[in-house]
Amino acid sequence: MFLVQYTADNTRTLNVDSAAMTLPVSDPAAWATAMNNLGMAPLGIAGQPILPDFDPALGMMTGIPPITPMMPGLGIVPPPIPPDMPVAKEIIHCKSCTLFPPNPNLPPPATRERPPGCKTVFVGGLPENGTEQIIVEVFEQCGEIIAIRKSKKNFCHIRFAEEYMVDKALYLSGYRIRLGSSTDKKDTGRLHVDFAQARDDLYEWECKQRMLAREERHRRRMEEERMRPPSPPPVVHYSDHECSIVAEKLKDDSKFSEAVQTLLTWIERGEVNRRSANHFYSMIQSANSHVRRLVNEKATHEKEMEEAKEKFKQALSGILIQFEQIVAVYHSASKQKAWDHFTKAQRKNISVWCKQAEEIRNIHNDELMGIRREEEMEMSDDEIEEATETKETEESALVSQAEALKEENDSLRWQLDAYRNEVELLKQEQGKAHREDDPNKEQQLKLLQQALQGMQQHLLKVQEEYKKKEAELDRIKDDNLQVEQLLENFHEKQENCGSRLCASSQEGEQPLEKTAVSNPVKSEREALLVGIISTFLHVHPFGASIEYICSYLNRLDNKASYQIPSKLTTSPLLPISTSDVESLMSRLQHTFRQEMTGVGASLEKRWKFCGFEGLKLT
Repeated sequence: MFLVQYTADNTRTLNVDSAAMTLPVSDPAAWATAMNNLGMAPLGIAGQPILPDFDPALGMMTGIPPITPMMPGLGIVPPPIPPDMPVAKEIIHCKSCTLFPPNPNLPPPATRERPPGCKTVFVGGLPENGTEQIIVEVFEQCGEIIAIRKSKKNFCHIRFAEEYMVDKALYLSGYRIRLGSSTDKKDTGRLHVDFAQARDDLYEWECKQRMLAREERHRRRMEEERMRPPSPPPVVHYSDHECSIVAEKLKDDSKFSEAVQTLLTWIERGEVNRRSANHFYSMIQSANSHVRRLVNEKATHEKEMEEAKEKFKQALSGILIQFEQIVAVYHSASKQKAWDHFTKAQRKNISVWCKQAEEIRNIHNDELMGIRREEEMEMSDDEIEEATETKETEESALVSQAEALKEENDSLRWQLDAYRNEVELLKQEQGKAHREDDPNKEQQLKLLQQALQGMQQHLLKVQEEYKKKEAELDRIKDDNLQVEQLLENFHEKQENCGSRLCASSQEGEQPLEKTAVSNPVKSEREALLVGIISTFLHVHPFGASIEYICSYLNRLDNKASYQIPSKLTTSPLLPISTSDVESLMSRLQHTFRQEMTGVGASLEKRWKFCGFEGLKLT
């Protein structure tokens, strides 16, 4: 049995159990002679300590924990050997031979790449007189041997029962074997143990891998089945009882989704026929009434969102006021009468705090100003497009009313069709009953006549409602025609105003052509811009920014109804840059005036119309 020991210079030695492999202590000279013949110094003799720190009572070096045996054969699995640590091996004694270790200073023997599932080793360098019994005697200490294939050329293949036994066999690579005590060449040899490729090993390894893959697939399948959500319950078949239940569920908001899914499945299955058409129509009508609740829910959510925006704006303004107060405290502390009493470190901290507070204040101020600008832009868009948008909303309202009336007419027609189908079914049943000569025929006829009379009255009411709806549609069409006429008149007036402005600008330019150097308006295009900008600023008495004016001019170019007539100019007004508009307005000092509004970060330049004041001065 082998024992692994670590020496003081971090070398690992493999000792053989004294019970199995001990040399007679009576002749230590023979031991030294054998080692000298092999060209090696004696490593140790039984009965003498190998190293100064070796404890014979414990059988190992002091200060190292004992190694527990784990497997038969070698007795233990040696721990992994670091690549930079030399290994010192000892002599192994068997019944018929002796194994002498290699020189520890030599490099380890080379091995090929390990095949997958390798259980077979190649053993070369056997003595010529070596038999299969000697091979078994040497390698059975590594583990159970399944088969040995010996060749006539001093090598063999050994197949073990487990893969870890191959590692134990590789440990013997490099040992010199000597049969008995003879040093003849036929009785000696150097063992070379290496991995060997075997079809049986590869086949067993592949089988094992397939088995592991099957187990993994089974485990994953079981995991997927465990994690898969349960299947939805099957939809019940259509019947009058189930139809009434689904109709009640459609009216309940909490059960609406389930009921709609059932209704959809029934319709796709083809459960709709002449008898069940009315029931399905009533269920579809219930689903349609659910739209109103959804619209109301959306409106409430939008209202909540607007309230949340308003709260955020108020909270942000409150935070900004507090930041202003804090910055005012820092500025007052930085004044001479208070600043001289602080130490240098305190002044540094106050200045840093003031800078941080100002930066945060500016960020919040920019955010609040951005929100206000968005609101102003929305309000200005509403003011500019008020006339057109009111007309568009009126038109859209009329169109929506017309569509609603059409839907009601369609629903009334469907009801008429359903009643006609019921009348036909009643007639068919009446004919069947007439053929069968039922004794209660007179009573059935009376009931049918009463039903027909009720149907006729209902049909008359429906027709009257239909005529009323048609009259409402006619009125709506007349209103649409009037609205279109008003729009055309409005467009014509705007075109006349534009032509008048162009004519006035042309008349104003004629006497000034002689003095072209002093004329601030250089072309008809600029004259048109002056007229449009004057009209725009006259509507905005508190002034407007240059970006706002340019956005208004760009919007006029995008709308076909507000374009400049082709008779007055050959090129479109736009695109117009802010620099061109600003230079034109700065040239006309008696018509336009620039003013500064706001304080601090909210400072803004606004242009105002002062043409009437210029007339008074002239």
